[in-house]
Amino acid sequence: MLIEHRMRTALALLVKGLVPALLLAGSAQAEKYVLLGWNDLGMHCANGDFSSFVVLPPYNNVRAQLVYSQEGSLPQLVTEGVRIDYSIPGNTTSVTKTNFWDYAQQIFDLPAPLPPDVGLTGNGLTGSMEALDGFFEVTGVPITPFQDDDLVNEQPFQLIRLEARRESDNFLLAMTEVVIPVSNEIGCVSSGCHSSEQSILNHHDDEAGFDPNDTPILCARCHSSNALGTPGIPEARSLSYRLHEKHKDIRPTNSIATCYKCHPGNQAQCLRGVMATGIDEPMICQSCHGTMRDVAESISEGRRPWLDEPSCGASNCHGSNYAEQPNTLFRMSTGHGGLYCSACHGSPHAILPSSEENDNLQVISLQGHAGTLAQCTVCHTDIPLGNGPHGSPAPAAAVADLQIVRLAGNQAHLSWSPVQGVSSYLVYSMPSADARPAQWTLLGDQAATQYDDLIGTPDEERFYRVVCVSH
Repeated sequence: MLIEHRMRTALALLVKGLVPALLLAGSAQAEKYVLLGWNDLGMHCANGDFSSFVVLPPYNNVRAQLVYSQEGSLPQLVTEGVRIDYSIPGNTTSVTKTNFWDYAQQIFDLPAPLPPDVGLTGNGLTGSMEALDGFFEVTGVPITPFQDDDLVNEQPFQLIRLEARRESDNFLLAMTEVVIPVSNEIGCVSSGCHSSEQSILNHHDDEAGFDPNDTPILCARCHSSNALGTPGIPEARSLSYRLHEKHKDIRPTNSIATCYKCHPGNQAQCLRGVMATGIDEPMICQSCHGTMRDVAESISEGRRPWLDEPSCGASNCHGSNYAEQPNTLFRMSTGHGGLYCSACHGSPHAILPSSEENDNLQVISLQGHAGTLAQCTVCHTDIPLGNGPHGSPAPAAAVADLQIVRLAGNQAHLSWSPVQGVSSYLVYSMPSADARPAQWTLLGDQAATQYDDLIGTPDEERFYRVVCVSH
């Protein structure tokens, strides 16, 4: 197995100069904060019009974790003495972009009208996240898919800015921007399936006591919804069951296009993660959830929609080594160092790397490239000796004294102490300290703990990385 060690950052820089010089490995920051954020579902949909029937309100949830690391200690999750503020660049108001606030009190039986731009949980488009046990969260952000300068074209993958600040003096500790996804593509009519929303209500005319003209009507008032927490009427069955059972014969049954008739959507295409776009045989919605008939039948057999969902750890998927916590959804599971799975892997439906550029911005800013957050030194100032996430190998022992000496004739002499359990060493040169692996040049593959390198010119700067190989 390949074991990468960075000697703190595991980099050594050969500086300019003709005189022999001793250079120690570059040191990581003595202390640092890293802010990781994500959306809970990878997509939130909401009605565009609330005057007829209502499936979902504008309601978006974002979580974050703040990691503090100092030299000589393991990183720690911080929730005390700090706060995380949030805002949405380019989207400062929602009340002028939807009629939700005209009907919210009636739809949800509220004691008073909602203030403009305030959602069902009392949160707005700016504010501070709530500090909880090991993480921060804001729920019910009432965002619409329209930015302030374009009220026509949906922008389903906008960014929410998170700023971690020290409470004592408001000092900015860390900042990140992550996708806060939202779409109005609940396509009952726009998909071409129904002539109007009123016609859907009229199909309920055989239900005793139901008046299809008494609008607006919250679907989850009668049909229970775990998404909204409504018990509904038992005889009416859940909204998830009714929708999937009613439409189970739509063709093609095993196509993502069928799901996009209701779920966002032909424009948003919310299934955008690596499993759908980054593998040779892309997966579709049915690969995990089954057909609409499968979804309906599983609910009839006792599955709880929104609460019992496909598992990453299933034997036909990634296996137990990559499973969620027992009886816990992926989006609620934690692992390495208490980090939530989504902190490193991304949101459900947007597992990294994503085909949507905005989904990748956070990890690119932290490790220089898209994909799973996998660079240890993003959080660690010192690489620990134990295994990493999912049992991934770490160095058997720390190399403490990588040394580089400038010799005559533009030569550099590298030396280091042996690492226990290592059979050979790969010596790389790099054009910069943050160069990606594709930019590394292999200089040597050897058992010896020293290497001589010829520098092109006396003024050339060169970076080195030592990778230990253990069999």
